[in-house]
Amino acid sequence: MEWISRLNEAVDYIEENLDKEISHAKLAQIACCSTFHFIRMFSYIADVPLSEYIRRRRLTIAAFDLQTGNDKIIDIALKYGYDSPTAFNRAFQNVHGISPTAAKRQGVSLKAYPRISFKITIKGDSEMNYKIVTKEAFKIVGVKENFSMNSEECFAKVPVFWQETIQSGVIPSILELINCEPYGLLGASTGIYDKEIAYYIAASTDKEAPDGMEEYLVPACTWAVFECIGAMPHAIQELQKRIITEWLPTSGYEYASAPDIEVYFEGDQQAADYKCEVWLPVIKK
Repeated sequence: MEWISRLNEAVDYIEENLDKEISHAKLAQIACCSTFHFIRMFSYIADVPLSEYIRRRRLTIAAFDLQTGNDKIIDIALKYGYDSPTAFNRAFQNVHGISPTAAKRQGVSLKAYPRISFKITIKGDSEMNYKIVTKEAFKIVGVKENFSMNSEECFAKVPVFWQETIQSGVIPSILELINCEPYGLLGASTGIYDKEIAYYIAASTDKEAPDGMEEYLVPACTWAVFECIGAMPHAIQELQKRIITEWLPTSGYEYASAPDIEVYFEGDQQAADYKCEVWLPVIKK
């Protein structure tokens, strides 16, 4: 499939540049999606964060260089993006369990992380309820936090942002703004930039942004809207993974340049029958 072929072409780019700077924006360009989408898509399909995969591959090749060449450790460290022998030594030991100096000796045990190759296995073991919706541009208003685009840390920091927002007491004020579809409390990842993403906890509204809040115009787009049922956050995380690994490759759609949106409704989010929605921006291939 073309979509999977592009992912494998992105892996080709990684392999060809393990001893150079690897641009996340270039990877996204090869895969024909935004940088944010590519980082998340890769981690879901590969079951390893993109940055960790690159780190493991570089240190695998570095181990080969140590055992087969005469280069100094500092030269190998610089070759694979480490500014100091100390940083290289720490990273190398985390992967291989021994120091770079020890790795030069014959007969030592090292770990190899082979190049990944993507293929599609269609499970279809449980249904996914979705609908395709085309919407004109709409405004969201709420609170915003910027996160680094070049690290998977942004995904760990989003739940912290939610907790801080809930504790601040601003959620009721956001909910009062809702007067447009999607009707619910929104988590919107406007990750269409190369350096960072902006994450909004917001409402869809035509009202002006109150003091202390910001607004964002979501572009006109076609959306695949998925129903999610189950306790948070596991249910929505599992659904998002299934969307990317099972639905998207066979749907005839691919990612569009618009925010990913989660829509949370009233109710007990820890209940087994709690319902929310995932709005995925798509474009027909």
